[in-house]
Amino acid sequence: MTSSPLASPRATRALLEEYGLATKHRLGQNFLIDGHVIERIMALADLSGAERVLEVGPGIGTLTLALLEEAAHVTSLEMDAELEPVLAAHASAHPTFSYLMGDALKISAEEVRRATGGDPDMLVANLPYNVAATIILSFLEERPSLAAAVVMVQKEVADRIAAVPGSRAYGAYTAKLALTGRVTGRFEVPPRCFMPAPHVDSAVVRIDRHVPGEGPLEAGGPTRAEVSRVIDAAFTQRRKTVRNSMAAAGFDKGVLDAAFAAVGIAPTVRGETLAPEDFVRLAAALRDEGALG
Repeated sequence: MTSSPLASPRATRALLEEYGLATKHRLGQNFLIDGHVIERIMALADLSGAERVLEVGPGIGTLTLALLEEAAHVTSLEMDAELEPVLAAHASAHPTFSYLMGDALKISAEEVRRATGGDPDMLVANLPYNVAATIILSFLEERPSLAAAVVMVQKEVADRIAAVPGSRAYGAYTAKLALTGRVTGRFEVPPRCFMPAPHVDSAVVRIDRHVPGEGPLEAGGPTRAEVSRVIDAAFTQRRKTVRNSMAAAGFDKGVLDAAFAAVGIAPTVRGETLAPEDFVRLAAALRDEGALG
C-alpha cells in the first residue's frame, strides 16, 4: 500500500528544520505524521493511475508524495509562501507535480487547468480546517470535472457532510452538498496522527459526484442555484417552521402555501426534516408560482 516518506515525526521534524519552518495555527497547519492514515487515504481514493489530482493545502508534501506514486499528475494549491521552497524541491524531483501559490478559493479554474495539463479529475487533500467546508462545496459545484473528493476535515464537518434529514448535524450545507454528490466512504483520524496534535478529532470522507440521472437535480427541473436559494431560506431561522423561516427570508406566505400544497409538504415542519429531493420539488413548485424569477 502507498504511504509517504514524510509520514513520520522524525522525517517531518527533519524537513521542517532543514527549511527553517514552523507550523502556523492561523493557517490551520497540522502535519500528518502517520503512514497508516496515508495508506487509508490512498485506498479510499482508489486511483487508477490516469487521474489528474487536485490537492489543496499540501503543506510540506506528505500526502503529495503518496499521490505522485499513483496519479498521472498532481497539482497542489498552497497559501503559505514559506512552503514554496519545499514544493519547488518536490517539483524538481517529480515531473508530474505542479503547484500554484495563493488562496485556493481565488485561484481560477483556468490557472489550474494550465498547471495540470487539463481539468483535474479528483480532489484529494488534507484540507485546512478553517476553510474546508467552503472548499468542498465550492469546488464540487464550480468544477464539474471533479468526479470525486477524498478529503480530511474536522470530524464535525464530516458529520455535517454525511448527515441525514432529521439529525442534529443536518443543515443547509448538507442539503446543498447532496445536490452534487454523496458520501461513499469515511474513517476517523485521532489527534495523535498530526504534528502538532490538533484539539479536535478529524475524519476522511469520500464524496462521489452524482452521475446524470441519479442525483436529486433533474434535467429541465430547477437549477442548483434555485434549489440552493430555497434551502438557504428554509434554514434562515432553523428552529422555526419551514413556512415561517422562508417567509422571513422574503418569500410570500400565500405563494409558499400554494407550493407546499402542490408538493404535499406540511408548512409546519422544520427545514431540517426535508430531504434534498423535497427541496428540489419545492423549488420546482415555487418556480411554477413565479417566486424564483
